[in-house]
Amino acid sequence: MTGIRLTPTSENTFRIQYTSSQFNLGKILESSKEFELDGDIELACNMRFEAFQQLMESIPDDEEITLDWDSIENQNALLLINYSAIDHFLVGDFEMSAAMLEFILELDPEDHLEATKRLAYSYIALEEYELYDEIINDISDKYVEKELLNIWSEYRRTGKIAEGEMIRFKKSFHVYYEEFKLDEHPVSNEYLNDIETERPSRESLARELWLQTEHLWILHPDFIEELKKH
Repeated sequence: MTGIRLTPTSENTFRIQYTSSQFNLGKILESSKEFELDGDIELACNMRFEAFQQLMESIPDDEEITLDWDSIENQNALLLINYSAIDHFLVGDFEMSAAMLEFILELDPEDHLEATKRLAYSYIALEEYELYDEIINDISDKYVEKELLNIWSEYRRTGKIAEGEMIRFKKSFHVYYEEFKLDEHPVSNEYLNDIETERPSRESLARELWLQTEHLWILHPDFIEELKKH
């Protein structure tokens, strides 16, 4: 028993309720963040993954379950799965990360956490191009990630960067293009201070995107080298 039950709402959604004080997703999230800040990354990741496994036991896999986003406990559950998916993404376990992100989208079809973006990266890394093609149009054209994903997807499939996509990337997201061409991407105090503000600069947002996806480019440096040629 995990100490969780699902309660239906009048909107055909469900809310998580606790049946035991020993299991609280909000407290697990908070504790894992504290361990992470203290430098114990492994313990933080293990806490999140173990909580995810317990959460899975409480959600039936033979019926459609949509969680009510307005519930704070539901938000904590989705955030916990999301953070654990990121943990796996950052160590190159794209298959597990993709499975978690797919699970989030089943529970939250409106995608409040923008899991679709990270799922698209995972699908390309796994060379699951048909699945990628099914979800890429769910990402708005206004997001730089969509342009970057399309460029990387085409490169992985053909070994070439599509000139049309590259022109759009350079024109519409020039700051990001310049960031991805840099040889170094330091996490300076200036960057850290700016990225925590309500309206960080585009330069800081570009640095953040690089840092969030850096593991991919370490595994696939040929793409970045090709990007620099343009």
